[in-house]
Amino acid sequence: MTRTGTYVVAAGVAAAMLLAGCTTVRNARDRIVKPQPRCVDTTVQIYFEPDSAEVTSEGRAVLRAAADQARACKVEGVSVLGLADAAGAPGANLELSQRRAEAVSRALAATGLPAAAFDTAAAGQAGAVTPSGDARPLRRRADVTLRLSPAH
Repeated sequence: MTRTGTYVVAAGVAAAMLLAGCTTVRNARDRIVKPQPRCVDTTVQIYFEPDSAEVTSEGRAVLRAAADQARACKVEGVSVLGLADAAGAPGANLELSQRRAEAVSRALAATGLPAAAFDTAAAGQAGAVTPSGDARPLRRRADVTLRLSPAH
């Protein structure tokens, strides 16, 4: 190897060592300095099959993700509002929306969400029809709001 080639190899080795050191310092910093959790109110929607109050596997996954986000926060409270579409009798839809709210509350509590007061309500088919008489789609759901604040 020529003298110039030796210098090029030595410079390359030195540059690689320097860059490796920067990476190590950056990794150490990332392990020490953690970003603050986002403890802001969060709302998720859990959808149901027609005439069902059973939380689906997709719904449980959404609830687990919301609970995971809330773990680093103080949970001030949880609101669950069950809804139903306009098809069927109003009384039956109110009962169905109440069962949906209760099922979602149980499923959310099963995720290990930090202790919080749950407020469940049912709207039935109220609001499922627009003033012009059109039925609003996708009302087979429960709206879940987690009221979060930073845990200090």
